[in-house]
Amino acid sequence: MPTLLVIDDEESILHFFRRAFPGPETLLVTATAAAEGLERMTFDRPDAVILDVELPDQSGLEAFRRIHQVAPKVPVIFITGHGTTATAIEAMSLGAYDYLLKPLELDPLCDLVARAFEVSRLMHVPAMVAEHGQPVDAPELIVGRCGPMQEVYKAIGRVAPLDVTVLILGETGTGKEEVARAIYHYSRRSAGPFMAINCAAIPEPLLESELFGHEKGAFTGADRRRIGKFEQCHKGTLFLDEIGDMTPLTQTKVLRVLQEQQFERVGGGETIRTDVRVIAATNRDLEQLIAAGRFRSDLYYRLKVCTIRLPPLRERDEDLPLLVMHFLRRFGSELGKDTYGITPEAMKELRRHPWPGNVRELQSVLKQALVQTNSPILAPESLAPAISTAANRASASLPASDPVDLGRFLEQRLREGTEDLYAEWLALAERDLLTRVLRHTGWNQVRAAKTLGINRCTLRAKIASLGIVIEGRRSLRSLDGKSR
Repeated sequence: MPTLLVIDDEESILHFFRRAFPGPETLLVTATAAAEGLERMTFDRPDAVILDVELPDQSGLEAFRRIHQVAPKVPVIFITGHGTTATAIEAMSLGAYDYLLKPLELDPLCDLVARAFEVSRLMHVPAMVAEHGQPVDAPELIVGRCGPMQEVYKAIGRVAPLDVTVLILGETGTGKEEVARAIYHYSRRSAGPFMAINCAAIPEPLLESELFGHEKGAFTGADRRRIGKFEQCHKGTLFLDEIGDMTPLTQTKVLRVLQEQQFERVGGGETIRTDVRVIAATNRDLEQLIAAGRFRSDLYYRLKVCTIRLPPLRERDEDLPLLVMHFLRRFGSELGKDTYGITPEAMKELRRHPWPGNVRELQSVLKQALVQTNSPILAPESLAPAISTAANRASASLPASDPVDLGRFLEQRLREGTEDLYAEWLALAERDLLTRVLRHTGWNQVRAAKTLGINRCTLRAKIASLGIVIEGRRSLRSLDGKSR
């Protein structure tokens, strides 16, 4: 449960916050003066602070400086009357998170506090790499011991202490933000702020404002100056997720910040200098976007000083049991369930699924399964229907002829009204690819793995998970018994 500290001497404001955050989701702590607020900072360790600009014993700006010294990672939100916004803006330039104008409105307030809690979590809860022998139910671990994940850990260790940009590549749901947070926590900037922004989730005009801020009157609705993430993250780390979806105009502005560490707010002429480390991530093929004229090559080369590639879950078969136990214990604790294991049959179902949503999808499936069961051991019938049947549907739908007609398969499944086409298509296409390559190499798995660009362990795991059985070195049969 996150803790919110409100420092304000107006009883009406404190009453408003008591009504806005009645619990139990949020623990509300109040103070009526700066000195009392500082005591609360020590004893209650809040996750976010609401601070009035005008307090009876000292100015809000001075109170902020003292709070920032005691807890530099706690987001502070100022509340101010229209006549004192200059003080709030000055505080933001020193590291405050944001400010709100009185009279307060409930929805914007709750949204801002929720975002402040998330920023606090990102900065305080480290995304640590699971070490050998460490309990897999420890919070916020990056779990995995397979070869590709070991390379990821080595890359994090190499690049974290260096003040360089990092580009994290990987499919959706592979854990790119967790890797960015691990780099931040192991870096020399770990005492500074860490902020994350999803470039694909924000419309272009709003994205510019989020990144660079804007001046009052810069566009319709800009009724006050806004401090952007590059300014807020001074001396810290900014994580730009899904940077491949950023428009060329914003790319140009980000490039300038990386090159010169300076920018202007939207609608402003003042040059603002900043010292920010950028970590970017994308699930897109940036080189293809460059060839299509949709991504700047100079920005790409600026970002890829160090590149970390995250493997998809389907290439981490040996990590699946470890991940399953980690999430079962984590979610079991959250949901009050005593589930501590999984049957071999249920694990077999999980291994057969292609996991197009990667680790994020696995988390969702396991949480759904825990909701469905009261047993201490997770059984197949508790798994989400899509997981328990997707692999079977893809296998049953696999045409017996060679080559596979993907177009015909697609039309057939659309007519049948499938609701799991993405997983079926991936399983079918990947199985067809492995079949062709294995035939080409005379069933030699070493040569096939080299041709595919994967290691032999990964190939063996794929053969098992996709239901392919190699008989001797001359025949290939799928689970439905049809000769391949």
